[in-house]
Amino acid sequence: MTDKATHPADTPLYPIREVSRITGVNSVTLRAWERRYGLICPQRTPKGHRLYARDDISRIERILQWLSRGVPVSQVKELLDQPVTAPAPEPASDDWPSQCRRLVAAVEALDLAQLDALYAQSLALYPITTCLTELWLPSLRELEERWDDQLGAALQRRCLESFLRTRIGVRLYHANQVAKGANLLLMPLPDDPGPLWLLLAALAGSEAGYRIQLLDAPLPFSELPLAVERLQASAVLLVSGRAERTDLIRRQLPRLAEQLDAPLGLCGPVSRIREADLADSLVELLGDDLPQALARLRSLLRDS
Repeated sequence: MTDKATHPADTPLYPIREVSRITGVNSVTLRAWERRYGLICPQRTPKGHRLYARDDISRIERILQWLSRGVPVSQVKELLDQPVTAPAPEPASDDWPSQCRRLVAAVEALDLAQLDALYAQSLALYPITTCLTELWLPSLRELEERWDDQLGAALQRRCLESFLRTRIGVRLYHANQVAKGANLLLMPLPDDPGPLWLLLAALAGSEAGYRIQLLDAPLPFSELPLAVERLQASAVLLVSGRAERTDLIRRQLPRLAEQLDAPLGLCGPVSRIREADLADSLVELLGDDLPQALARLRSLLRDS
């Protein structure tokens, strides 16, 4: 790829907001790929606004394919610039595990500066779905295993919750101003020890284009029908990292799903743990892979 993009005069050109909509890569990440790694090189208007051709969009889609295979963003350019007939080398597989180790270490050391750097870098360079799948969800699962019998676990959890509540809350506020998708009401279940799974689910939902209504504490089930009506929610997503009480799972949730005028989805570890208990109910089991859970929810809303 040359340093300056050149395209025929009649080639359709797209502004960065449209390219972000088409590819699912936010504008901050597109700029970072351009400035830091030279992965794309759009044209510029006289006022400096970026314009992308179809070739640029195709290149972005190829970048996403490499990232989904685990290739670090710093190594993608050399793969993109190879002739298409050349056999592609196996992608490096140690970048995400090393980032996970650094993230877990930062949480355990209460190193908020390092945590902030890892958060900002991951979301600036990679799509949110990739960050969740490769970094945040694996790290959260490892941390929760360690927290079962670790001194200082409560302090680590609360610090991480506070950090993510602030960062993700800001993202949700700005994303909700421009989101054109359906209203999605998210709420934790009563036994969830904190909002970590809830916050990451909200981030995944926002990235999927939903307008997020986030309740970070459980609401009595008797008030959820009113919440759906007043907040004009197209779906309710309940989240928990715990198994939750048997009575709540087997009796209260199925009854709630019958009462709501919107689909009721369940995600997080509770969805996997309690799959057998809810198999014959109207509760939609979406799993604990949050990007996939939101994709399943989209299909559910389309069908309904």
